[in-house]
Amino acid sequence: MKKHLLALAAALLAASAGAADKTGIELQYIDPAIRAQDDFFKHLNGKWLASTEIPAEMSSWGVWEKLYEDIQPQLRKIIEDAAQSAANADQKRIGDFYAAYMDEARLEQLGAAPIQPELARIAALSDKKQLPALFAYHNRHNFAAPIDLGIHQDNKDSTKYVVDFVQSGLGMPDRDYYLKKNDAKMAETLAKYQATVEKMLALAGDSNAAANAKAVVAFETKIAQLHWDKVALRDPVKAYNKVPVAKLGALMPGYDWNAYLTGLGVAGKVDYVIVSQPSYLKALDKLLADTPLDTLKPYFAWNVIRANAPYLSKAFVDANFEFYGKQLGGATEQRPRWKRGVSATEGALGEIIGKAYVEQHFPAANKARMEELVKNLLAAYKDSIDTLAWMSPQTKKEAQAKLAKFTPKIGYPNKWRDYSKLVIDRNDLLGNVTRATEFAVQKELDKLGKPIDRDEWGMTPQTINAYYNPELNEIVFPAAILQPPFFDANADDAVNYGAIGAVIGHEISHGFDDQGAQYDGDGNLRDWWTARDHKNFKARTKMLVKQYSAFSPVKGYKVNGELTLGENIADNSGLAIAYKAYKLSLGGKPAPVIEGYSGDQRFYQGWAQAWRAKARDAALIQQVTTDPHSPEEFRTNGTLRNQPGFYEAFGVKKGDRMYLAPKDRVIIW
Repeated sequence: MKKHLLALAAALLAASAGAADKTGIELQYIDPAIRAQDDFFKHLNGKWLASTEIPAEMSSWGVWEKLYEDIQPQLRKIIEDAAQSAANADQKRIGDFYAAYMDEARLEQLGAAPIQPELARIAALSDKKQLPALFAYHNRHNFAAPIDLGIHQDNKDSTKYVVDFVQSGLGMPDRDYYLKKNDAKMAETLAKYQATVEKMLALAGDSNAAANAKAVVAFETKIAQLHWDKVALRDPVKAYNKVPVAKLGALMPGYDWNAYLTGLGVAGKVDYVIVSQPSYLKALDKLLADTPLDTLKPYFAWNVIRANAPYLSKAFVDANFEFYGKQLGGATEQRPRWKRGVSATEGALGEIIGKAYVEQHFPAANKARMEELVKNLLAAYKDSIDTLAWMSPQTKKEAQAKLAKFTPKIGYPNKWRDYSKLVIDRNDLLGNVTRATEFAVQKELDKLGKPIDRDEWGMTPQTINAYYNPELNEIVFPAAILQPPFFDANADDAVNYGAIGAVIGHEISHGFDDQGAQYDGDGNLRDWWTARDHKNFKARTKMLVKQYSAFSPVKGYKVNGELTLGENIADNSGLAIAYKAYKLSLGGKPAPVIEGYSGDQRFYQGWAQAWRAKARDAALIQQVTTDPHSPEEFRTNGTLRNQPGFYEAFGVKKGDRMYLAPKDRVIIW
């Protein structure tokens, strides 16, 4: 969640004048021993970094995590109030789901019993011809399978929804965790993963758990070998492979596509599908043919256990945490039960809780001020496009047309989701989770054949994050981030623009990063660039890849400049646009000097303070392996080194560690 798109987490600590110095910056954390010109991230945040311990239950800690933790009691109160009053059916659903989660005594009594029907279903398999129906069942219940799917707009016909089949089937975060066996940390994680599979199979009653765990990991390793890597997955053109339903058999001759589509409930509803990784499906066909059913059964059983472990007895919960929390994230303690209960209830009933959250914690003034800021950033972007020296008038015209079609969504959706058909039972936690999953999946499948819902949100209002959706050409800012310390209408403009302004600019910039720039204003994959402008754009992005590929958060692990390119473009362009918008907001008047800092200095301080965070090594390794976002330190310094205004504001000169020669600086938009 944190790193999704912008991970707005850090966005506006600077804006809270009540919590910080009157500059809007927490000056007590500045480390004067580190020069601003040498390491701005550690200069501004150094004393905080030195004195702050990551909480035992967390894999990282910073502004985002703190705000997330701060709103948990608010959400808990909404949930517990609903449980007490149960004034309507939706409140009863909230209260009953949470009560079922918190009834640990009942879960201990049940042990592995709730998943036995699912395991029996798998044990009853007698022929590989039954696999497509099982794949479909797993897809509908959010249990991992080697093929998964999504429902979204057709990337070349934005008026239609389409089924998109994608590679899947791994129990660890990425193929590298299986394939980098010469990496000591990865090898250790793989061994502990196999031990976890064995332990949890045994807890579920498998008398041959050791051998089956070994077979499961071997099979997943073979799947990993077939997976496209994270960089290849970023190319929307390569991932757009339109296949008529009648010709799916050519990809996997040994797979009964009709049984699969029927099991999903989409047979007869679509004439074609999108296959994102066709080479993967072709290779998977052979792998399934070569793999004994006696290996596939424990593989599918493991995925049922893994998906349901958080909702079973303590033995399952603890085993799950030992690997996914400790080994992969570095946390040393589990989050308190009530916090996990809040998260689980949100996962099932997010918009019901969100509606109450908005009513209680989102002032109308915040939305109005945010709308004004978005308007200002869009105006600055428009001006920036007009003045680009490297882009031709023809491509500028297309870029302006796309910008004009941007749709901002702020705070909460115009219409709320209807949960009236979702059954929640106070005495059936796993059943509640299963029904909520089926409800959510069916909602997606029901989109097929219907008009595009342009009012739908991909996040709940209480989510501390934001996103850009290229298919809808929209920028979305949920309510939870639009509050102090993220956003304060009374805060210093310099800090607001350096933090929330850069956030807005970041999301707009996703429409023009290396992926987003391949879509037009209607959300269609369409090349609207001249050949010359393509060349100029790629020259700049190549420089950015090189810059970030040099950063290393943990010895032996470097940032993947290609994987993080889109986010790095958005950071660099977003901050540059926010700076222009801030200057425009001054109306030609000089900014006040506060506590000895100019407006420009406070603007860049706001940016660096917003990304104040630290993380455990295990979390950083997972981040650079799987996450399109660079670690916060490099998002801060890497972006600032490319900003001309930063050099002027802090007198950065040749010989300083933050210095890049003008020819090496990258500003794209």
